[in-house]
Amino acid sequence: MVDQVEKTKGIDKLKSYLLMLMALVLFIFAIDLLTISMGNLNNSVANGILLATKNPFVGLFIGILMTALIQSSSTVTATVVAVVAAGNLELQQAVPLVLGANIGTTLTSTLISLSYIMKKKQFKRAISAGILHDFFNIFTVFILLPLEVYFGFLTRLASATAHLFADENYSGDFVYSRLFTRPLTEWLVGVIDIPFLTLIISIFLIFGALKLLTSSVYRAFIFEAFQDINKIVFKKPYVALVYGIFFTAAVQSSTVTTSLVVPLVANKRVSLKKSFPFIIGANIGTTVTAAIAAIFKTEAAIALALVHFFINFFGALIFMPFPVIRNLPVSLADRLGKRSSKTRLIGFAYILLTFFIIPFLLIYFSA
Repeated sequence: MVDQVEKTKGIDKLKSYLLMLMALVLFIFAIDLLTISMGNLNNSVANGILLATKNPFVGLFIGILMTALIQSSSTVTATVVAVVAAGNLELQQAVPLVLGANIGTTLTSTLISLSYIMKKKQFKRAISAGILHDFFNIFTVFILLPLEVYFGFLTRLASATAHLFADENYSGDFVYSRLFTRPLTEWLVGVIDIPFLTLIISIFLIFGALKLLTSSVYRAFIFEAFQDINKIVFKKPYVALVYGIFFTAAVQSSTVTTSLVVPLVANKRVSLKKSFPFIIGANIGTTVTAAIAAIFKTEAAIALALVHFFINFFGALIFMPFPVIRNLPVSLADRLGKRSSKTRLIGFAYILLTFFIIPFLLIYFSA
């Protein structure tokens, strides 16, 4: 009888792991499909927007708004790199766009937290985890943007580093990094051959994948085998940092990685404080586009990709060594999470203001 129970539990565990894996693959595929669809739908529009601004603060908010709409900082960054590599945009103009993209990409994890809105206690922890990712990138940008605007800090450092690797004789085209789902994505896009329709399909797939991912992660991580997850991935801050870097580098999407953290925090598998170093690591891991851009040997492409890396690298240097500083975003996210759980409208207002209304209004009045 005991053996039968254990066998049933084992089968349930296997089903949960497979479901989580399927949800993760579907999520990656949906993001990739959205990337291709948006690229086919409005490439010229995107390029026009990128070329329209010379104000660094407007550039920052354009980066936030574009990434919030597309939901892929890699897509925005890759588009900016392509425009810079073509010589149509100065590196100094492109840096604020990448800084903005770093903030805009955190929207997904915050949106995932809204799936817990009917469960008060879980919602408080979930939205705190989503907002924590936002705060890390917002604080990093607040520190680095003035240094870039007044001293050209990121531009100078990236240009000097890129010069060591650039091949002046290279004249090839920039090619965006491909996820492992790209062959299937390109096939589906070719079969449908209607960019707007593939865009709609990708949006539905993303929401479906997020729902499946949230429920499957919960089911997988309530088993006894995962009761000691704090002792494995989140054992120490720097261990969590390394796990975040390597896992995100493997899937090439911080969106996927941080989306996994939200349900873990919501269901008390991981504390908010211990999840923060993992999120910082995820931000560094997503900058593997720097290495990919280096393949193409164009100095402008390498420099801008390195800017993306330096933003997150220096963010980690600011927060990781000092527990007092590291706990500041955690404390603020926890407070906002508590208020949002009491008045759920606060959570919606935060998302709309941070990612859409404020960027749009500042772009509109600065034009």
